[in-house]
Order: sequence, then structure tokens, then C-alpha cells
Amino acid sequence: MKTIKQLLMLLQCSLLMCFLINPLHAQTAPDPALLAEIDQIKAFDNHAHPLKVVGAGETDTEYDALPPEGLEDAPLPLRLRPDNLELVGAWRELYGYGFADMSEAHLQTLRAAKQRVARAQGDNFPNWVLDWLHIETMLANRIVLGRGLAAPRFRWVAFDDALLLPLDNNALKQINPDYRVFYPGEERLLKRYLAAANYDAPPAQFADYLSKVVTPTLEGQKRNGAVAIKFEAAYLRALDFADPPEAEARRVYARYVRGGEPPAAEYKLLQDYLLRYVAREAGRLGLAVHFHTGSGIGGYFGVSGSNPLLLEPLCNDPALRKTNFVLIHGGYPFARQTQALFAKPNVYADFSAQTFVTYPRELSTVIRSWLEFMPEKVLFATDAFAVTPDVGWEDIAWLSNHTARRALALALTGMMQDGEITRARARELAHMVLHDNAAKLYQVQ
Repeated sequence: MKTIKQLLMLLQCSLLMCFLINPLHAQTAPDPALLAEIDQIKAFDNHAHPLKVVGAGETDTEYDALPPEGLEDAPLPLRLRPDNLELVGAWRELYGYGFADMSEAHLQTLRAAKQRVARAQGDNFPNWVLDWLHIETMLANRIVLGRGLAAPRFRWVAFDDALLLPLDNNALKQINPDYRVFYPGEERLLKRYLAAANYDAPPAQFADYLSKVVTPTLEGQKRNGAVAIKFEAAYLRALDFADPPEAEARRVYARYVRGGEPPAAEYKLLQDYLLRYVAREAGRLGLAVHFHTGSGIGGYFGVSGSNPLLLEPLCNDPALRKTNFVLIHGGYPFARQTQALFAKPNVYADFSAQTFVTYPRELSTVIRSWLEFMPEKVLFATDAFAVTPDVGWEDIAWLSNHTARRALALALTGMMQDGEITRARARELAHMVLHDNAAKLYQVQ
């Protein structure tokens, strides 16, 4: 009979073997026929930052409410670095790039090819990109859509963090260098929303701010084609939104709306109330609410404050059950925590950004785990955005699209080989992830 010490040693060995074996569980090669079909599915991209078409000498400054220009230098993930040779594949397919390297002489030919295609396509360039990538619909996270980005191919996701920041933000800007870059953009956007409501400053009465600024802003976004609104709050604070009474929010607003720096705890209370108000109104209007979750750009980004589990009280609020929440980036590196939140009836997630932070094999383990739990909650997305003048949003869209489809094929192949699903079910799941789940969520066909 084994002693307690021997049993404990056996248990420790078993646990060690589990940790050693689990990383090797990922499928290593996709089923060729399944991958071929997945590559042809017309996809619905849940999250991206496409650039509008611009004229000579014009730049696009409305691709994000928090543009990263001005941030201190911070290392990029390996696959996002401009010298990533995977990008050659994008250039070869989209622009006929005939080289296997990135020498300056060869990049000159790439730039010329990009200019030729841009001139030839004109306002159709964004649609041309989607056609190449077999993407039917892309949700464009932008201040406004802009030239060349029109429905039905591009659907608008509006930014609304600015509505949470009607008071003096100077104290917040001093917390870290990233905040000094990001908060002014939100202040400019709030002025834009106030001007549209015929105000040059937030109204003196809190009730007026809610009824004459916040609600009309959301209603206007819906009228102008938005299918969702986006909170990048994790770039500005932690996602620990509490549920304060309206009287407390009204008190803070009244005390500081005409000047003075609100203490951090007081300002948080007001932001928390406003977030829930916006989310309720979004639900009333049929707008999904997107949250950036998980890792972010900037050397001072607070990853722990972006854990999707911080949003659980929001997801559990009975007053918000008519509001659909979408966890952008799937909370990476908190993918398991994201999966747990799928048990909420109104929570969904995409795996954008994981498509260029990780490689297909690792991403396939996340997708497989999600599919084995609640497949109807899983959304495809690219998080396409421009990195440099040479690495445009279309190149990152290609990289993400290529990674996502192969990761999905790997996940489904493993599930077939383990006898969890049939080939017919694998095909059904592929269409759900790449298109049908999002089309149903946003009621867009």
C-alpha cells in the first residue's frame, strides 16, 4: 500500500506531465480540403481600423480616437515589425511583388506598385482589398467612416469614451506619459459631440448632459449607420466599472463641471455611472458595445487593468441584459477568462490581434477551446491597421486573415481527428466563426 508521501509524489508527477504535454496538443497540420473551403468563405470582420482613401497631400487622422503617434517608443510584437518577411506574402499577392527580401531597392518597386494600384482603384481601393481577402463585411472602428469606406462592405463602429470624460482631465494626464498623449484626443472628440448638440461646453445640469448630449450622440451614431460603439477605456483607466447611484454621479458633475480638478475617486464614480448609462442606451438602440480587452500598445499600458473579468459586474447587471458586449481581442493573454464570460447570454468575443501577436498553431488552441465551449460566441476579426507607410492596413489585414483561417482549420482538424465533430459540423463551425455569428449578432446579412 502506497504511503501518503508516495501518492503526493505521483500526483505531482501527473500534474507535471499535464503541463508538459498540454502545449503539444495543438494540431500541427490542417486538413487540406477543409482549409481550401475555409479560404473561400466570405468573412465578416468584427474589428478593424481601415484607412479612408485620401487625395494628394492629405492624411487620414480619423482612423482611431486614440492615435498612437506621440507615444514613447516601445517594442513591437515580432510579427508586427516592418522586417517580418511574412509581409512579403501580402505584397506578392496584393501587388505582384516579385522578390523574397526587403532591400531598399526592392521596396522602391513595392511603393511604386502600391501607388499604381491606389490610382487605378481610386475610391474602390478598400473594396478591392476586401475582395482579395474574401472578406464580405468589415466593421470599421473610426471617428467617421470616410471616403471609400461605405456600407454595405464597411459598417461603422463609433468611439464613445469621450462621453465619459466631461470634467477637467489635467490630473489624469499626469499619471503616465501615455495618458498625456491619449486624453487630448478624447477631449477633442467630446468637443465635436458637444458642438453637434449645440453646446460649446458640457451643460451645467447633469440631466441635460445625459438627455441633450449623451443620448443624442448615440442616436446620431445609430442614424448614421453605426452597428456598435467602442470603448478603448483600458487605455485610459482600468475596466473596473462600479455601479454608483445617480445621485452621487450628479453631485460630482455639479461640483466640477464648471472647473476644478476632481479627485480621482470622485471622477471614477462619475465615469462608472456614465458607462452604464451609455451601455443601457446602446442596448435600447440595438447597438452592441465593444471593449478593448487584453494587451495594448504603449509602454505604460496596464495589462492587468484590461482583464475581461473586470467587466463581469457589468455583464451581470440585469439592467444591461438587452445590451450585447463584445470583448475585442478576446482579452489576450486572458483568453480563458474570456471563455468563462461566454456563459453570460450577452457576451461575445473575437480573436483579433491574436492573429498577429501569435502564430496559427498557438491561436488554434484558443479557437478550439472556445469552440468546444460556446461556438456561437466566437467571432473572426483582423484588427487591420497601418503600421508604417510600407506596411499598410491592407497588409496587416492579409497577415491576420491568413493566420486566422489557418488557425481555424487547425482547430477544426484536431476536433475532427479526436472524434468530437464530423466533417459536416466542422464546415458549419467554420462558417459560423467566419461569418454567421457576426451577421446574426449585428443583424447584417
